[in-house]
Amino acid sequence: QVQLVESGGGLVQAGGSLRLSCAASGRTFSNYAMGWFRQAPGKEREFVANISWKGGFTYYADSVKGRFTISRDNAKNTVYLQLNSLKPEDTAVYYCARGRGLRVGAVPQEYDYWGQGTQVTVSS
Repeated sequence: QVQLVESGGGLVQAGGSLRLSCAASGRTFSNYAMGWFRQAPGKEREFVANISWKGGFTYYADSVKGRFTISRDNAKNTVYLQLNSLKPEDTAVYYCARGRGLRVGAVPQEYDYWGQGTQVTVSS
């Protein structure tokens, strides 16, 4: 059984920064791509970023490109999401998810395990 636990969310002013972490249980963390999604109230869950199994490939939603950075430390079974230049429209619950393979895309169905989420609130 794989467990994903997010942390690092909080309340921040527009223009500020946060660093989200997602700690994964299990020995095979490095064999899978990882991704971040977010869901704002009343909206569907949307893709934010993903990273391939060794971290060599990353992919971002256009809305966060240049502001957010995804990274991973396979020795620590942890994936990170650095959020810079935050905007009120970034307010959402952020979820990490494990991909079904070494490298995956932006569709939720390509991910098989999900964390409980961490709230990010950006005030104007």
